[in-house]
Amino acid sequence: MSPRRLDSRAPGFDAALRQLTAWEEELDAGVEAAVAEIIAGVRRRGDAAVLEYTARFDGHRVADARELEVAGDRLDAALSAIAPAQRDALERAAERVRDYHERQRQQSWDYRDEQGNRLGQQITPLERAGIYVPGGKASYPSSVLMNALPARVAGVDEIVMVVPAPKGELNDMVLAAARIAGVDRVFTIGGAQAVAALAHGTEAVPAVDKIVGPGNIYVATAKRQVFGRVGIDMIAGPSEILVICDGSTDPDWVAMDLFSQAEHDENAQSILLCPDPDYLEAVAESIERLLPTMERAEIIRASLAARGALVLTRDLEEAVAISNRLAPEHLELSVAEPEQLLPRVRHAGAIFMGPYTTETLGDYCAGPNHVLPTARTARFSSPLGVYDFQKRSSLIYCSEQGVQELGRVASVLARGEQLTAHARSAEMRLRDASDSGGAV
Repeated sequence: MSPRRLDSRAPGFDAALRQLTAWEEELDAGVEAAVAEIIAGVRRRGDAAVLEYTARFDGHRVADARELEVAGDRLDAALSAIAPAQRDALERAAERVRDYHERQRQQSWDYRDEQGNRLGQQITPLERAGIYVPGGKASYPSSVLMNALPARVAGVDEIVMVVPAPKGELNDMVLAAARIAGVDRVFTIGGAQAVAALAHGTEAVPAVDKIVGPGNIYVATAKRQVFGRVGIDMIAGPSEILVICDGSTDPDWVAMDLFSQAEHDENAQSILLCPDPDYLEAVAESIERLLPTMERAEIIRASLAARGALVLTRDLEEAVAISNRLAPEHLELSVAEPEQLLPRVRHAGAIFMGPYTTETLGDYCAGPNHVLPTARTARFSSPLGVYDFQKRSSLIYCSEQGVQELGRVASVLARGEQLTAHARSAEMRLRDASDSGGAV
């Protein structure tokens, strides 16, 4: 099974590419209504609603909502229980992710102008952040690190993590990652009810200022509905990878890179752009040969058939231009000299340079965040980072000398907008009110 073939020189290529890459997740009216009901229930009934929905959807039944919180000694036990190689991998990944994000921390700044006015920006961390970590079909300790460590580096006072525990079962690597990343509190709640609890707060679960982290359609819909009451990171769509290759990378490597995203789910997208038709054929052969060896072969096959493509381009420059149109979540520049193409790349969530730089390294341990914009939103948004957990406040101090100039400017503009109180507020501070634009 090979993905469809496209040729950038063929008639109808643009239309075919648009159809292939279109992702407009329709808002399911039933999901919208169900999520709205859950959020309203949690808002009205607090812990009682959380207990009801957790029992119904996760089969996790407890008598008291306080039992949904994971004790600190349980996190310590999980860290001790995992294999030494797993603990070492988590700790090494955490060290690299922390080091990278330390460099993103923003600092307050200010300056004074010639009138002695002080202007600037004060950076402060959020007080409390909520992290949603998926659970159920799979467990994602890497998501714990990628969401919690930037918040920790930013200086967030308290990090609250929610993770579903189907039938009460928890993954030790997820709990160990929470301990390593410095998560303060962990609750075994999932789905829309977890988002609602974080947004509105209950007797047991504290309300947060921002909710980050991936989830299914119910989680994404809940985040969309509570936005405004709390901040959110993004509404993520299916995972994407776009590989630009000059034909020098081992075809098996590229085939496996395409698989690495296709195995997420049937809606994931994997695209290869290359100006060498023989190389595209070699990759197609690698796909056919390697696919039967994959544990998630059926998911990969469905993903590649529905949304995958091998695209013949005129040259590498055109490949970059096509990539910029698609603004992929993950972009691999699998070429001999990626630095030559890099300045032309305008839109991508993360850029992986050179044949040895598999996207998988970015998912787990390279250092940059793996929470990335999808569905062409890399045109205007960025990876999750420390800046998502910091706020900026403007600083304004006006001296007696400074207000003589600024007050007159403000007065004229305010009266032009017919906001008299604004104007008079400025005019009262002028030494000679008669020089202002109106009566005081």
